[in-house]
Amino acid sequence: MAAALLSTVAGFLAAQYQGAVAHWLNIHTVGAATTQPARALVSTPQPRTADSDLEAISHLAPQQQAERLLELAIKQPDPALSLIRRNCASWRGHLEDSDRLFHQVLEALNSDDPRVRVAAVEIDLAANNLGDSPESVEKLERQIKSGAEDRFMALWRLGSLGNRGVEPVEVFRTLRLYAHSRNQEVRFWAVEGLSMLGNDAAMSALLDILVRDPATQIRQRAANGLGKSGLLTGEQRLTAVPHLLNLLDDDSLDEATQNLVCAALEAITGASLGKDSDAWRDWWAHHDSREKHSSRPSGLSLA
Repeated sequence: MAAALLSTVAGFLAAQYQGAVAHWLNIHTVGAATTQPARALVSTPQPRTADSDLEAISHLAPQQQAERLLELAIKQPDPALSLIRRNCASWRGHLEDSDRLFHQVLEALNSDDPRVRVAAVEIDLAANNLGDSPESVEKLERQIKSGAEDRFMALWRLGSLGNRGVEPVEVFRTLRLYAHSRNQEVRFWAVEGLSMLGNDAAMSALLDILVRDPATQIRQRAANGLGKSGLLTGEQRLTAVPHLLNLLDDDSLDEATQNLVCAALEAITGASLGKDSDAWRDWWAHHDSREKHSSRPSGLSLA
């Protein structure tokens, strides 16, 4: 039951917000349906993309190349990701941040393959002409400070840039600042940006927001960032488990927050143990220590 809290929230905030948040939630499904069908023991093989199809894509204009390759990567990552990696830099300045491309980016960010998520980020940054430079961070920070409507997506893309290694300390400083804004809509997007930043500092901030933000909706987004959305690695998410277990024992938390803690635990671990903290601690104690203590990469890679 708790895991359903991290399923799609399309429309959940739309009644409260107008503009950017409602638009985002109507198209950005961050989780699966509330019940997952059992996976078949033998998956249906996907037809392999013919070399001739890839050759045909290579002759398209940059916009069509990016759209077709990202669409292909969602279904068949291996043949498409190498071409995205090879061509993405040359696309910058030649892509339009069209509705079609942005919808594909959001769909790719739901992929279970972290390489596909990274490809989506790289293409989105290229479509917005944001290079791997401090100047791109400064450009987004100016948009955020402007108070214009595009400041919301600027917070999200700022996290993406930081994840790709561009000024991550400055990016975190900015996102943490706006995560404490009095404006709930701004906090919403700062939390989304922290999920995209996806480093240890961002994870700690999300844990704090999960407990302290006065709005249930924002706490939900923090739980979602910890459990399934954004660019935290699986190994990083596992390191949040001890902190979540401590929160599960915190009697000062209200029921809604306790439910979100359970939802994050279930999303991270795949276990369904409700609010039984003893069962969760037993699960954690017997969990493979190699996963708990494995070294963590600084970020996800297309490779």
